[in-house]
Amino acid sequence: MVKQLPIRIRAPRKSDVRSQFGALCFRVIRGKVKILLVTSRRTGRWIVPKGWPMDRMTPAESAAREAWEEAGAVGRVHDRCLGLFSYNKLDDFGFEIPCVAMVYPMRVRSLATDYPEKDQRRRKWFSPKKAAARVSEPELARILRDFDPRALH
Repeated sequence: MVKQLPIRIRAPRKSDVRSQFGALCFRVIRGKVKILLVTSRRTGRWIVPKGWPMDRMTPAESAAREAWEEAGAVGRVHDRCLGLFSYNKLDDFGFEIPCVAMVYPMRVRSLATDYPEKDQRRRKWFSPKKAAARVSEPELARILRDFDPRALH
């Protein structure tokens, strides 16, 4: 199990913080774990697919939907949250929205060639160590680096 780092929230009021759900998309090939990252639309940073809660969906189901929309990933999502990370999302007007994202593991069965955000993002497989080095958020880096799919059973 991943040890949760303390999260840093920079918001005038706790009620200003928004929740998101993210997918740690992974596969295991010949015993080696690979993690799928996508680029953000605005800055091109490497991130996990994530987004806002969706009506009538569990957090894990929302994370899986984001994995489909942002990366074309199809697979089995697990209901156990791996951890949280905080970050500031820029809205369309350039204002920062403090967010806390909960991360759910998803074993990827396949990647579609055509998916909703195909022309807006890049996607790439990384080792856990390299994935952790590519993301900006320290809590997310820790989740990626320490991820072990054997702990899901």
